[in-house]
Amino acid sequence: MAIMEQQNDLEYTEQKDLALTTGARLGILSVPYAAAQGGWLSLIVLIGIGFICFYTAILVQRCIDSDEGIKTYPDIGMKAFGPRGKVFTAFMLYMELYLLATELLISLGDNMEKLVPKNDFNIGALRISSKTVYVLLGAIIILPTTWLQSLKLLSYLSFTGVLSFSVAILSVLWTSIESVGLHKQGVLLNWGGFCTSIGLYTFCYGGHTVLPTIYGDMKNKRLFPYALVVSFLAAIVCYTLLAIIGYSTYGDNLKSQVTLNLPIEKISSKIAVWMIVMSPIVKYALTITPIAKAIEVHFQMVQRWSILAIRTLIVLSTVLVALFVPFFGSVVALSGSFFSVGISLLLPCTCYLKIFKNSKEWYVELVWIVIIIVVSVIVAIVGTYTSVRQIINAF
Repeated sequence: MAIMEQQNDLEYTEQKDLALTTGARLGILSVPYAAAQGGWLSLIVLIGIGFICFYTAILVQRCIDSDEGIKTYPDIGMKAFGPRGKVFTAFMLYMELYLLATELLISLGDNMEKLVPKNDFNIGALRISSKTVYVLLGAIIILPTTWLQSLKLLSYLSFTGVLSFSVAILSVLWTSIESVGLHKQGVLLNWGGFCTSIGLYTFCYGGHTVLPTIYGDMKNKRLFPYALVVSFLAAIVCYTLLAIIGYSTYGDNLKSQVTLNLPIEKISSKIAVWMIVMSPIVKYALTITPIAKAIEVHFQMVQRWSILAIRTLIVLSTVLVALFVPFFGSVVALSGSFFSVGISLLLPCTCYLKIFKNSKEWYVELVWIVIIIVVSVIVAIVGTYTSVRQIINAF
């Protein structure tokens, strides 16, 4: 429990910076692939999940307003279910960040292999794939950035990542339309990949963990719902547009990241892929910093060597996971089906019902909230099973 009791100020500072990272999540690269997995009708689910996540964001705001002491997302779990609720909420948050760090490394390896396709490297009798080499080189470059203690410097790095990611998405759209062209292709509905598409879509709308920090920093808190409307509408339009263009262009041949489908001989394609390669390098450190800080606080690590050691071990562990489970689409779908569904759908609903259990004003919403909970549980179970099965079958 020490980790939960000592960490409020720590999380409050770090999650301000994490907002920058969450705003440009890698999931957007998989939106066209998700459309290909579920078919054209799955776009209705993409839009629907966006509106449901907007509603659960409003529930998060109401939970925050119930207690002035709520400053972070785990505080909501504490308010609703006590210390165990806070521990569980924090665990979900840190595991989502850990998988995100792993996905950054997988993405780096995939896109470097696209840029510089090489045969396997031979070291004596040992044969190493080019993707493995790129992941290892990327980790070596990233490692020193994880040793930085200045969160302000890390936030600057993350902002650079947001800019590079934005340039990459614009380049993807330009290349797909100008160089490849739109074609009427794809299936209307694919039940076989529908659960995968739901997990991928849900991952894209993750970000509820930073809402308490953003809400706390707003001078005029009455504008928060309007800010949510603008943010979610922009996200829905952006994701839907990219899904339509990507699926119309590449059809069922879409890979887990749309950048891997780009014709690499085009300048715009090279720009897009290079920007995606840069993103993990500048965003990775900020992604794992909350995990590292939590461990350091829990074990009261103050010596410099111990701090460097724990951060190095975290990097090594994510490298191992990225090398042994190098399937970007399946890992993102797993994260979306289990952790994003839990954080963005289940926790807001259950915490809201628990905190306001004695209120007589929310009974009108009860049926709607229960429906969200039931559907979310089904999606989490089926989506997680499907993603794990895909990972196992890929070996």
